[in-house]
Amino acid sequence: MIPKQEPHAGRVSRRGFLGRAAAASAAVAAPTIIPSSALGLDGAVPPSERVVVGGIGIGNRGTYDLSCFLQQPDVQFAAICDVKEARRLAVKKTADEHHGNQNCEMYGDFRELLDRGDIDAVLIATGPNWHGLMSMLAAKAGKDIYCEKPCTKNIAETLVHRDTMRRCGTVFQAGTQRRNLPHFAFACELARTGRLGKVKRVYAHPAGMKAMTSGWLPEEPLPDPKVDDWDLYLGPAAWRPFNAKTLKDGFNFEKGGGLVGGGVLEWGSHCVDLCQWAVNDRPPPVLYNPPKDGEIVTRYDDGTELIFREKGWIPLGSCPVRFEGETGWVEAGDSGKLVLSSPELLAGRTVQEIGGYPATFHVRDFLDCVKTRGKPKGNAEAACNAHLACHAANVALFLGRPVKLDLATYRFVDDDAANRLRSEALREPWRL
Repeated sequence: MIPKQEPHAGRVSRRGFLGRAAAASAAVAAPTIIPSSALGLDGAVPPSERVVVGGIGIGNRGTYDLSCFLQQPDVQFAAICDVKEARRLAVKKTADEHHGNQNCEMYGDFRELLDRGDIDAVLIATGPNWHGLMSMLAAKAGKDIYCEKPCTKNIAETLVHRDTMRRCGTVFQAGTQRRNLPHFAFACELARTGRLGKVKRVYAHPAGMKAMTSGWLPEEPLPDPKVDDWDLYLGPAAWRPFNAKTLKDGFNFEKGGGLVGGGVLEWGSHCVDLCQWAVNDRPPPVLYNPPKDGEIVTRYDDGTELIFREKGWIPLGSCPVRFEGETGWVEAGDSGKLVLSSPELLAGRTVQEIGGYPATFHVRDFLDCVKTRGKPKGNAEAACNAHLACHAANVALFLGRPVKLDLATYRFVDDDAANRLRSEALREPWRL
């Protein structure tokens, strides 16, 4: 374990700024020239209202997320941590050019970044092998968290993750940005408020139905850890020899309890999340069937069905969802468009069409909640229930037979093989 850093000299946290300013004004009688940016003049956000953010694991997706954060005038991006030196340098360059200074600091070990008392929130966009555990460590360090999905690797980690966010009072936002897009929100509202009648079925689109282990690739010479830290890249995942392709394709590494969750977990983190929102973020389904005719049919305890379906969608773009009630239905996708069983469901409303699933609104929702201590749309409770459904469906898919989940214990009923897939051992020295 790397020892904690000494506090950085000269750094003033957002929380401490006003107190120090008051003390200084009492001690100094002579006139002081204060920059307009410190007072919030000329359109600048004063330090007391800024959210100081650090980024961990900023690759392709993380770079996009970072751009959404930097669009917000009240964000100060102060630090980057990545196991890859090239990424550290690239992100520092982006942040420093944006802020017009050289203040973004670089770290190879995320624990050093979490030790900094001036950082309010972290953007976690590592590979999925790190999302859950790193989020929990960040919460225990007092940071609010925006974390890419899938947020957890298995059922056991999902439950501990939820409980950790509760206990720490963390503002947690899963990267399920479609919750903050108007047409998806309206579709879910129709289902939640009874406008479709009693909801009978909700449909989610998986980008494929495969579950497999990550496996090993041939061993190659280890790189210099200052350039590419293979040990920290693996983190809590099972050890395997270094291979450059594994390091490059980290997005698909160790995703889902030692199983590569494929489309069920990756897209399910989005599509099932919307289906869960449509049914009021209730606990996940209890019965999970293996694929049949391109569908995985699961059932909630009241008989409502959540169905993973590959084909048969109206062409509305990626990540489609469909909600069917006794009196109507609605379907939506990433084009920003809706198709309704009846135009009367609009009730005279105009729903804004925003295609391409931007994360800007989701990031703004998170930052607002960091300030107000409110609950963001993709909060830890919602993420927990959606991920539980995906993990359980993945178990049925991997075993090729039905499994039943006990919602009191979140264990599979009379099924030792399925319960062995609820969790996995973590590599030393990492612990949940």
